Amino acid sequence: MPRVIVQDGTELSYRDWGAGTPVVLIHGWPLDQDMWERQAHFLAGNGLRAITYDRRGFGRSNQPWSGYDYDTFAADLKAVMDACNISGATLVGFSMGGGEVVRYLSRYGSAKVAKAVLVSSVTPFLEKTADNPDGVEAKNFDEMDEKILEDRAAFLNTFGPAFYGRTLLNHTVSDAVLEWTQAVAFRASLHPTLAARKALAGTDFRAEMKGITIPVRVIHGSADRNRQAIPFFATCSITSANSSISSSVV
Repeated sequence: MPRVIVQDGTELSYRDWGAGTPVVLIHGWPLDQDMWERQAHFLAGNGLRAITYDRRGFGRSNQPWSGYDYDTFAADLKAVMDACNISGATLVGFSMGGGEVVRYLSRYGSAKVAKAVLVSSVTPFLEKTADNPDGVEAKNFDEMDEKILEDRAAFLNTFGPAFYGRTLLNHTVSDAVLEWTQAVAFRASLHPTLAARKALAGTDFRAEMKGITIPVRVIHGSADRNRQAIPFFATCSITSANSSISSSVV
């Protein structure tokens, strides 16, 4: 699997499949690029170029102590795009990955990006504040961190079913998929898992989103159990338009 060295010497692992218009798929927390393998395979098999990568601290990328903030994440995304000589791309960010999309566009512009997709994204802002009253109480995130520190395996064991919306009566995925998802999450170490969690919940993208001018498709499920308490996109100021990926693909 190829690797790219970014600004602080961290090595990121990435895949580059297919040929055609590039689609960069940015994974969610606490997983890695393997969450996209079916979508990437589909895209590459249907005339598109699919690029995925492991965020620093996750998957097969290096796990440095520092750099778990969205400025660094966006710079890492830029390094991957530069290494792959990408232009005219569609950026697809799932959950935490939506933050990379927005921060990349605000810092580096859209010269190399034609469209974007935000899927169950953490944007525009998750945490409850005086000017974001519909957000999630900070204590809820603190409790999440406490559970991860106390027993990360137990936390991930409950995270998986909620992630897929699986219940005792509604088996949306198999036991094998749940086991695989937990194994993927365990490729990250404890510190990146906690540090990235703080970034995804505490970063305010509201002002940046107002400056987005390229077409953006927003996809968010109404029965998303991991995000039911998270404010929807009412405070966003973005252009909604068709992208080169349909909602059925992502």
